[in-house]
Parts: sequence; C-alpha cells; structure tokens
Amino acid sequence: MEMMLRNMFQALGKSRSANRLAKKYGLRFGAARFVAGETIKQSIDAVRALNADGRIATLDHLGEFVFSEAEARESADMCIQTLDAIATSGVKSNLSLKMTSLGLDISKELCMSNMRRILDRARQYGNFVRIDMEDYAHCQISLDIYRELRQEYDNVGIVIQAYLYRTVQDIEDLNTLKANLRLVKGAYKESPQVAFPEKKDVDDNYKKIIEMHLLNGNYTAVASHDEAIINYTKQLVKAKGIAKDRFEFQMLYGICEELQKQLVAEGYRVRVYVPYGVDWFGYFMRRLAERPANVWFVLKNMFK
Repeated sequence: MEMMLRNMFQALGKSRSANRLAKKYGLRFGAARFVAGETIKQSIDAVRALNADGRIATLDHLGEFVFSEAEARESADMCIQTLDAIATSGVKSNLSLKMTSLGLDISKELCMSNMRRILDRARQYGNFVRIDMEDYAHCQISLDIYRELRQEYDNVGIVIQAYLYRTVQDIEDLNTLKANLRLVKGAYKESPQVAFPEKKDVDDNYKKIIEMHLLNGNYTAVASHDEAIINYTKQLVKAKGIAKDRFEFQMLYGICEELQKQLVAEGYRVRVYVPYGVDWFGYFMRRLAERPANVWFVLKNMFK
C-alpha cells in the first residue's frame, strides 16, 4: 500500500494538469506546512523566524516546468531577486536552485548563462548557491556543469544522492575540486539499474559517502531526518576529531522541527531548506511520496 501511494504521488508531481490545478487553489490542504509561501516576502519572514532560534536557511524558488527561454530567464530573475532580498533583509540564508528551471532541458548554453548571472550576484553579496540534483537523466550533465562553473566560482556547491550506484566514484572525482556537497539519500523514483532498491543498501552507502567526504577534508552538509544517520555523523566527527564548523545538518522546512532545535541546542549548525513560490505542487508531491504518513496530515486539513 505504501509503495502504491509513493508511486501515485511521484506520478502526480510530474503531471502538468495537476500542477495547473494546484496553482489555481493555492497552498491549501496542508502544503503550507512544507512550503514557506508563494512570495519572496513570505519566504524571508519564514527564514527570519528560523534565524531567531539559531537555525540558518537555504531558500529555493520552486520551478518545475520550463518550456521556453523566456520562462528560464524569468526563473533566473527570481533567483536573483531572492539573493537581493536576502541581502537587503540581512537574514542568514543561502540560495538553492534546480537547473531545469533555468533552461537545462532547452540548452546547456542557456542554463550556463543563467547560472553565471546568479552566481555573479551571489558573489557580489558574499553568498553561496547550491545546485539541487534532480533525476538520474540529469545527473551527468549537472555534474559536468558544476565542474565547469567551479573553474570560475568558489561560491557554488551541488547535491549528491546516496541511492545511486555511481555515487562513491562521484565523491572521489569531486574531491579534486574540494567540493562543498549536500549529501542526501535521494527522492526520485529510479530504476534498479542505476539505484539501490533496498533501504539498507542506501543507508550503508550514505554512511560511506559521509565518511569519505568528511575525511577528505571537504565541507559536508548531511541532509537527513533519519536519526540513525544523524547519530552516525555525530559519532564519526567525534571519533575523527572533525570540527563542528566543517559540516552541518540540513532538514526540510516543516519537518522534524523539534529535532532541528535539539541539534542547535547541542551546538551543531542546522540549515533548513525553505522552498517558496507558486510552482510548489511537484515539490509537495515528492514530500508525500517520501513519507506517505504525511498524507494523514493533508487529509486532516482538507476537512477542517
């Protein structure tokens, strides 16, 4: 039953018609738990509240479907406006983005042009930009673009997914760049030809790449709500004498709030991924697919 629900939500998240319907009705039925709002102002207010109790953030202007150069440039403009708002407000936040929203599926050149515009503005403010990893079809081109950008910029990082077989080799290859990586389990439905189908294997690989990247001396963002993974990281850094300023824990907005606050109280750096924007539906569906128990939260909101 859980697998059936997960597959259903993943399919819905890719549906253009469902996305259009969601935009019409706005952030109802529980989506506001996971999405900070539809405007930059709402997102900045959410980050300010996180900063007030010691958490930092990374803001992501959500975008799922980009079909033209104009839409891609508009999405890049929103990223730049987000960086402007972070600087003007003084909140503690980086920027996260998906390169498909910047025109990656239209042309690499368009995407690179938009990425350079964004990274130039971020560098002007002394801020940092994280490239989110998407599905497997975009993995190699994303890494290729990241390597190219690292020749010009030191304020850019990328995400690596533990459920892919290729990941250990990617970690080794990226060590030459001293890459700042966000390490995640992976949220997309992938074929067993390219990804571990069993949770235990994913968890084992996740622990392996956390250790590899930390021991390589590179900044590591451990993005997980799994307390077993968090505790593993705590024990590892203590045993290896790794300073707390060499890594951080990352979690999603609206999930495991108490755990986030507990980690801050223990002296760890905690960054919250804060998505916002009108194009929130695909993100919301992936959150439900990751943890179908969240569906009951949504159902309760529907009948309030």
